[in-house]
Amino acid sequence: MSDQQYPDAATRLETVIAARDLTKRYGKTSVVDAINFDIAKGEVFGLLGPNGAGKTTTILMMLGLTEISGGQVSVLGFDPARQPLQVKRRVGYLPDAVGFYDHLTAVENLAYAAKLMGLSMAERSRRIAAALTRVRLLDVADKRVATFSRGMRQRLGLAEIIVKRAEIAILDEPTSGLDPQATIEFLDLIRELKAEGVTVLLSSHMLDQVQRVCDRVALFRAGKIAMMGSVAELSVQVLGAGFVVEVEADGAGIARRLAAIPGVGNVETLADDRFRMTARPRRPGRCCARGGRGQRRAAAALGRRAEPRGDLRPLFPGYPVRRRARCGVRVQHSRASVPSSSRSYRTISRASAC
Repeated sequence: MSDQQYPDAATRLETVIAARDLTKRYGKTSVVDAINFDIAKGEVFGLLGPNGAGKTTTILMMLGLTEISGGQVSVLGFDPARQPLQVKRRVGYLPDAVGFYDHLTAVENLAYAAKLMGLSMAERSRRIAAALTRVRLLDVADKRVATFSRGMRQRLGLAEIIVKRAEIAILDEPTSGLDPQATIEFLDLIRELKAEGVTVLLSSHMLDQVQRVCDRVALFRAGKIAMMGSVAELSVQVLGAGFVVEVEADGAGIARRLAAIPGVGNVETLADDRFRMTARPRRPGRCCARGGRGQRRAAAALGRRAEPRGDLRPLFPGYPVRRRARCGVRVQHSRASVPSSSRSYRTISRASAC
């Protein structure tokens, strides 16, 4: 499957990054080969692929840090090749190896960067204090960065993006080398940025991390985008996956009423008050909009909203994962009314792509 079929994926929302036939060659070798994608304002977009797949080179072309061999890319309406300063003023970049002055403290490093941004001393102080609080480094604000762990350095890099008030945050392998707890904390910070309307571009080779925070994912292979979409969409598109939701409910005829919900293909009775329902795409192998839509219809009809979250591990079994979690949709505990005269209903917080 080629990325050529996907360029309009974000057109219904405001597009902040758009690439058309973007290409980078070194001699006769194409390390990025005519890729196309759009990234919408406020979304977390993942570049997923093994090392050497072209993710970092793509990022460098977006920032105007390396020449473009062919095609074009637009960032917030600017051409990074011709207007790199306009792009850099609005975009925050966290590279794999963050460069700070080790002999300076966290505050001093941020103050130096803020001064280069042209902020007044009073404004610098306000923003730095707020940013260090956000990334939970305020208690070590006056310690030299040489004493910081990698996780602390990564959070300090994110603090610099917060001080800058960047419209787009580009994070290149931000959790590489972090322990599991530090990774969880960093992913939480990414979610906070999204909640504030910041667009996040996350590059990673770690499947589980991309699945947990990204709205959409572009799968890189040898400089090309093999597939693009949400995790759930890609799972169904390639694997014909469906969605399973277990529910507890009491009342007469629950199984029959669940089976009547559009998009639900099967209902299994596990106990008198416990049921498992499955929603599947109408035509496995097509984009999962239909399968995912069926699951969402079922959720809506049952009085709550649950977005499907599939699992991409079967697509690329060689990709590393931090921990082996059960493939699944995370469903929050909730209570809601069931169609017709049933007395009560609640979801069990276990669901999966099947």
